[in-house]
Amino acid sequence: MKQKVSVGELKPGMHVNLPHPWRAHPFLRNSFTIRAEKHIKKLIDHGIEYVIIDDQKGAPYIPVLEEMKEPEKESTPDLQTLASENLLEVVDDKKMLPPMRARAIHQLTADVMKGLLESPTGEKIARFKKTICNVIDLILSDEVVSRHLIRITSHDYNTFIHSVNVGILGTALAKALLQKQDKHDMHALGAGFFLHDIGKINIDEAIINKQGKLTEEEMDMIREHPTGGFKLLNDTKQITMESRLIVLEHHERDDGKGYPLKLRGEEIHIYGRICSVADVFDALASKRPYKSKLTPFYALKLMKEEMLDHFHKDVFEKFVLMFRRD
Repeated sequence: MKQKVSVGELKPGMHVNLPHPWRAHPFLRNSFTIRAEKHIKKLIDHGIEYVIIDDQKGAPYIPVLEEMKEPEKESTPDLQTLASENLLEVVDDKKMLPPMRARAIHQLTADVMKGLLESPTGEKIARFKKTICNVIDLILSDEVVSRHLIRITSHDYNTFIHSVNVGILGTALAKALLQKQDKHDMHALGAGFFLHDIGKINIDEAIINKQGKLTEEEMDMIREHPTGGFKLLNDTKQITMESRLIVLEHHERDDGKGYPLKLRGEEIHIYGRICSVADVFDALASKRPYKSKLTPFYALKLMKEEMLDHFHKDVFEKFVLMFRRD
């Protein structure tokens, strides 16, 4: 049954329909389930006095006089769970304009990633993999949204935003290079790109974002993150061995001067080569405490003129073509 309810009487778990234009409220959709008190506060802050609730989709309305004197303690889903639910709604919303849909997907995927990296257990990695498959399918199937996604650059760098950017770029590049080959599991491969920096969870952000030259001890810590991430994913066994190699090899270089194994040329798995290009590009295109961001054009120009021996030629050329404007 649907009924009109004052915003002040809403509770988490209720499914609401907002009788207002989309632009008149801060939510991505007009119909959604309230997950926490902060959602009710947003409605109040935006001057919305009443909504329509649907008790067939959520918790029923109980008049204030009939409520128990000591209501049950609010149970708020963790960030990964809440963001995953919202992300799946946006991925399925084909009515949303592609630029807006791409930005919402990017932000919600970053929230999912942040929730995962707070404590990357095997269970949370499995949940992440299940959620991210929907984003990967969208990148593979929707050329318009995919183009908007790969052109999103963030003003500030942090590990979870960088992980999302590389996940999107790596999946799009793998699509261009490998999609016609049936032997590749694009879901597991894409998950590997999104998880490529999971080994950084044990490194202090102050070291990752340090202004000035790192000490040799700090560099040793940075160089350990591919091995640490590989071990974590190896222990949890949530993605395939080939995809785990993305985590282990994404800092290897075609000229053999990368780390941790100093692999060279064809010794580097194709998945690792793909991730290497996406990883370096996003690092150049993101603002860091010690450097300004570059535009995509100048990031690609720098990679071509000063770093070309780092990358496999065919992989880099295909990556550049992703940014062409038809």
